[in-house]
Amino acid sequence: MQIDITSNKEFYSLIRSILENENFNQLKKVTHHGLNRYDHSVRVAYYSYLITKFFHLNYQATSRAGLLHDYFFDDFANKYLSLVKHPILAVENAKKDFSLSPMEEDIIASHMFPIAPTVPKYIESWIVDLVDDVVSIFEKAYSIRHQLSAACNFLLLIIINSIK
Repeated sequence: MQIDITSNKEFYSLIRSILENENFNQLKKVTHHGLNRYDHSVRVAYYSYLITKFFHLNYQATSRAGLLHDYFFDDFANKYLSLVKHPILAVENAKKDFSLSPMEEDIIASHMFPIAPTVPKYIESWIVDLVDDVVSIFEKAYSIRHQLSAACNFLLLIIINSIK
C-alpha cells in the first residue's frame, strides 16, 4: 500500500523539504486509520497532486498542503473533538516549521469540512477534503481486512489444535 514518491520526480521535488523535516518524520510513529499518519499524508498529497495537475490547478500548493493536512501529534480522548480541532493544530504546526501560502493554509484548515466549521475557499481545498475522505475509508478498510484475516487465522489454529 506504499507509494513510491521518488518515482515521480516533480511531486517529490515539491514535497522533499517537508519529508526531510525531523518534526514531520515523527508522524511515522503516530497510528492513523490503523496505519500511520505519515503514510496517510503522503497518499493524500500524491492523489491530490495527480488530480490538481490533471485539471491545471495549483498542484504545488495542493501537494504541500495535502502532505501537511494532518500535521499534529495530540491524542484526543474524544474522537469528535479530534475531528474538529486537529485542522487548527495542523495549521499551527505547519506554520512553525514551514512558510505557508494563504491557499495552503486554507487547504489544511478546511480539510475536515463539513465536520469542522471551516468552509474551503479554493477548489484545491475541496479536492484535498474529498481525497482525504476517500483515502481514509480505503485505509480503514485495509486495516480492518488485515485484522479480520489475523483473527480468522488465529481461530483456525485454535480449531485445528483442538481437533488433534
